[in-house]
Amino acid sequence: MKIVIIGAGGQGRVVLDILRNNHQFEVVGFLDSDKSLHGKNVDKVPVLGDMSLLETFNARGIGGTIVAIGDNNVRCQFARIINSHGINLINAIHPSATIAQNATIGKNVVIAQGSNICAHVTIEDSVICNTGCIIEHESFIHEGAHICPGVKLAGHVTVEQRAFVGIGSTVIQNITLGEASVVGAGAVVLKNVAPETTVVGIPAHECSNAICSPITERENHHRDFGPTMELICNSRKRHSRRPPVAV
Repeated sequence: MKIVIIGAGGQGRVVLDILRNNHQFEVVGFLDSDKSLHGKNVDKVPVLGDMSLLETFNARGIGGTIVAIGDNNVRCQFARIINSHGINLINAIHPSATIAQNATIGKNVVIAQGSNICAHVTIEDSVICNTGCIIEHESFIHEGAHICPGVKLAGHVTVEQRAFVGIGSTVIQNITLGEASVVGAGAVVLKNVAPETTVVGIPAHECSNAICSPITERENHHRDFGPTMELICNSRKRHSRRPPVAV
């Protein structure tokens, strides 16, 4: 099947690499709102244009797409736009990932190299399970969450919509990470995390310092990320306690 990746930044390159290891798909291009990329190649794949080209997918024989954008809010919004066009959203699953036969996987999901998805896990749409993460039995990962590299989630963990679980963090059994919460890198979570709360440290505790804001953590990442910086800025305005930084 011919597919196009939405987003030609770092996450787009990760997804491209995963799909190149899965011979089910042929990646024929990227879409990105950064006009300076249009007509250029990213890892030998052309950047065809922006999201307006969704209308041409049938004529081009393109059977599906995947949204390769790290920002959880933007990724979910773009997935809904694509659904409204009736375009198939595919998954990017690395062949080295281990997925239990009774796990449930949604659409527009990325499961990267060495990930381990265990028995009766549910992963909803637009989730990123990054390199080497472990999601243990009967855990539930809701729409748009991002599980970073090396994360370890014990059994019966619930990760609610658009939560961000930072690299190398550990969450013990029966914990809930609230909607749009952030777990800092290397944290050890021993109790529930409230929605829109950032926790850091061992054991994890709420971080009230402005430097711990998830917006601060990701500002530099988004300067060259694409597509549609306007959408990202609007998302920041809605979900940040502080004014967005200009990009």
